[in-house]
Parts: sequence; structure tokens; C-alpha cells
Amino acid sequence: MAGGTAVLRRTLTRNRARLIAGTALVSVHQVAETAVPIAIGVIVDRAVETGDVTALVVWLAALALLFVVLTSAWRFGARFIVLAVQQEAHRLRVEVAGRILDSRGVRTDLRAGELLTVSTSDADKEAWILDVVPRVAAALTAMVASAIALLVIDVPLGLAVLIGTPVMLGLLQAAAPLITRRASAQQATTARAAGMATDLVSGLRPLRGIGAESAATQRYRDVSQGALAATMRAAKATGVFVGVSMTVSALLAVSVAGFAGWFALEGRISVGELITVVGLSQFIVEPLGMLARVPGFYANARASADRLALVLDAEPLLPAGSTQPSGASDVELRAVAYRSLTGVDLAVASGELVGVVAYRPEDAEALADVLSGQVPPDRYEGEIRVGGVPLADLGLTHARRTVLVEPHHTDLFAGTVHSNVTAGSPGADHDAVQHALRASAAVDVVEAHAAGLDHEVTDRGASLSGGQRQRVALARALAARAPVMVLHDPTTAVDAVTEHAIADGIATSRHDGTRAHSTILVTSSPALLSVTDRVVIVDDGRTVTEGTHAGLSATDENYRKAVLR
Repeated sequence: MAGGTAVLRRTLTRNRARLIAGTALVSVHQVAETAVPIAIGVIVDRAVETGDVTALVVWLAALALLFVVLTSAWRFGARFIVLAVQQEAHRLRVEVAGRILDSRGVRTDLRAGELLTVSTSDADKEAWILDVVPRVAAALTAMVASAIALLVIDVPLGLAVLIGTPVMLGLLQAAAPLITRRASAQQATTARAAGMATDLVSGLRPLRGIGAESAATQRYRDVSQGALAATMRAAKATGVFVGVSMTVSALLAVSVAGFAGWFALEGRISVGELITVVGLSQFIVEPLGMLARVPGFYANARASADRLALVLDAEPLLPAGSTQPSGASDVELRAVAYRSLTGVDLAVASGELVGVVAYRPEDAEALADVLSGQVPPDRYEGEIRVGGVPLADLGLTHARRTVLVEPHHTDLFAGTVHSNVTAGSPGADHDAVQHALRASAAVDVVEAHAAGLDHEVTDRGASLSGGQRQRVALARALAARAPVMVLHDPTTAVDAVTEHAIADGIATSRHDGTRAHSTILVTSSPALLSVTDRVVIVDDGRTVTEGTHAGLSATDENYRKAVLR
């Protein structure tokens, strides 16, 4: 695809069967609607004025049949259209969700709340183009049928409709670009407000922790007021447009009816034809109004289509790399520069347990992120190899099987303790789960609740304490048994005794002599660093030195300040 126009075109194309059927039926409905005042006029001329009872019965039966056709066509036509709209909205929601949840990521500047709005509100609004097209076709059908009927009755009346309708629509189309711009601006600002609301709700706890509720509320109030102003501007433009269009439509209809009355007085048309003309002039107000509102409907659908295209057309963040892992678990970073990192060199041999102490927190965050394989290769410099293969060439699927990075700020999922521990290894048996729980000191979490492993965990682990969440998350990482595991400050919320138990558990479970697993601990915890084979120090974004924990503690003053505080 390429933009909102392509999104709209695809929507119309892949729903063409239902769209054609629905359009045909609602157009038949409009033709039948047009025929109603014609039939009434014929009844007046051929039955009422002549007193012909037989003709009255026949024409009343014909009128009844006309209403059957009218209602049936509308019922089944509307069903086709509604099915198409709902199915397309569902398809779009699934497609957008699929792009957002793509493991390779999506290259877009839209925030989480804006993506939510695109996948819900914009998907629904874009799908309504499938309702607009049949309505326009039906309205045009009604206008043509009415004009033909008026031409048969009186040529000037028919020409008035045939000429007046396109002139009116042409003039009204001049306002369409303004409405489109206002609708696009309104939807964009509303999406930003929704995005900020989502961010505020998800970050409510830390906001309360630092007392930033007032500042956050003011920011949201400012964004919300901007969205309100944009909505009011769009509503004002649409309101003025609809008001003017309806007035013009009514004037056209009244003019036709007025001239018909004059012609009836002059004897140019019969009483029945006058009734038909008056009925048609009242009827065409609705299709004229529909045609006048089309720019507004299209503007909303097009604006939503443009926003959908921002996601559907977005390129994946990560390459599709398909190189198979070599099976080795050695890791090598050469002159890696990413965010605060300016030149990190690191080599971890298979089976080695290495600690990394970053004097600046931002360096630790950047290192964990770049090792995760979720940073596009065009966003960092240098080279990262796992088992001798460039990390970017592995592709995300292979990279995740080979390298597991457990970030400092981790989340649990709604479910149970067991479902969270086995989230990364659904085939893990009871012994493997118990082993991971012991190594992470999460056995206490299980034993603290009557339901044990079946204890309910709410969204983001809110039902557990900070230390319990950390231990369950660590158990999940250990249960996955990835060849390379990177842990970033996995014990900041536990006490010293538990921290030592976790350090021994990591060393034992990952490096018991039977596996060639590699582990990188990005931490300043002396308990964790004490079980490492060696420690690498990163300062000011660069690798500066390395040594054993004991050796650095004895000789490096900066290390002692950072670790033995």
C-alpha cells in the first residue's frame, strides 16, 4: 500500500461482492421510493378523478407491491452493507494489531495510545466508506429517477433538477478540502490525547511515587484542550457546510414544487401530476442532503485511512535475517556505540559468567537494550556477534532463542505464578520449573500463598510485591535456558540474604559444568559480582578495564565506591 488512498481502494476492492449487492439493492429501494409519489399521482388521475373503482383497486395493489419491494430491498441491501462494514473494521483492527505486535517491531513515531486509537476508532471510521459509497449511488439513482419522471411530466421541471443538482454539488465540493483538513487535525489531536491518557494510566504508580500527579494532570489538560479546540473547529466547519447544503437543497425542492403549482394553475399539468411533482420535490430533499454530506463523510474516512496507512505502510524496525545460529554461546561486542555508549568492547566466552559494572545507569540500560536484538542495526554502530554470527543476521526469532535479555523494569502477565514462569518455555516440566524457582529464590513466593503455583497474578504482577515480581521474572528467564542470558539488576528489590541465594542459584543453574551457557550480569551488586568469573567496567560509555571482583575491590577506588557502598 501507499497512503490513505490505497487503504480506501483496497477496502472497496476486497468487499466488492457485498458492496455491489448492497448498492444494487439500496438503489432499487430508492427507485421504488421515487415511484411512490408517481403511483399516487396516477391513482388520482386514473381512479379518483374518473371514479373507476376497478382501477383504484388495481393501482392500490400495485402500490402495496411497490412498498413490499421497497422494504425488502432496503432490508437485504442494508444487511449486505452492514456485514461488509463490520467485517472490514474487524480486518483492519486485526491487521493493525498484527503490525503493532510484529516481533520485528514497526517503524513509527506514534505512541501507544495513538496506536490504540488507530486500531479501534480509525479502523471503524475507515470502514464506513463501505456505507458511504452505496448511499451516494442510491442518492444519485434517486435524483436521476426523479429527474426522468419530472421530464416526462414537464421538461423544464426535469431540467431544473438535472442541471441544478450537479451545479449545487460542484459548488459545495469547494469546501471539501477544508473539511478534510479539519477532520485530519481533529483525529490527530484526539489520538495524541488518548496516547497521553494511556501513558498516564500505565505510569500512575511511579507518578505518585515522585509526586508528579499535578504536573502530569496539567500536561494532559493542555493536550485535551487542544483536542477539544480541534474538534470544535471541525464541528463548526461541518455544521456550516451541512447547514448551507441543506438550505440550498430545500430551496431547489421548493422551487420545483412552486413551479409545478404554477403550471397546474395554467393547466399545463394535471392534479395528479401536481401531486407527483410535490411528492418528488419533498422526496429529493433527502438524497440531495446525502450528496451534500458526502464530503464530510469522506473526509473522516480519508483521515482515518491516512492514519491507518502510517501503521500498515510502516517498515519493520528489524531486518528479516534468516541466518541459523551456530550453536555456540560466545558473545563479542566491537566498538559498539548506541545512545550513551560511545565504544564498548566486550568478549564473553562460551560457558563464562561475566559481570558488567556501568558507572552510569544510562550506559547499563543502553547495553542491555542493544544486546536484546531489538535495536535496529541502523541505530547503533559497531558489531555484535553471537556464536560468531552478527546478531542482526540472526533475525529476531533466532536471536530470541539464542539471547535472552531480562531488563531491569520487567512485567508479569495476568494469570498464575506457573503460567508466568513457563511463559518463555511452555514445555517446561515440573522439575524444570522447580529448579528455576529454587535458583531464583522464588520458592518463597509459591510457599507464601495457599494456591502455590496456581496463585493468581494480576496484570503487570500488581498482586505481588516488588521483590516477588523480580524473583518470578528471574525464574521465567532461568526456565527458558537460553544459550546466552543477560540480566540487568535482577535483585534490586530483594534483601541481602535472598540476593546471595539468587547469586548462587544463577551460578549453579547456568554454570554447573554440564552446560556451555554464557551469562552477562549488568549490575553493581557485590553479591552477584562475587560469583562471576570476571568483571568488565564501563565508564562514560566506554569499556575502561576488567578484572576479578576481588581484585578490583582491592585495587580500584572507583569500583569500590560504585560496588562496595
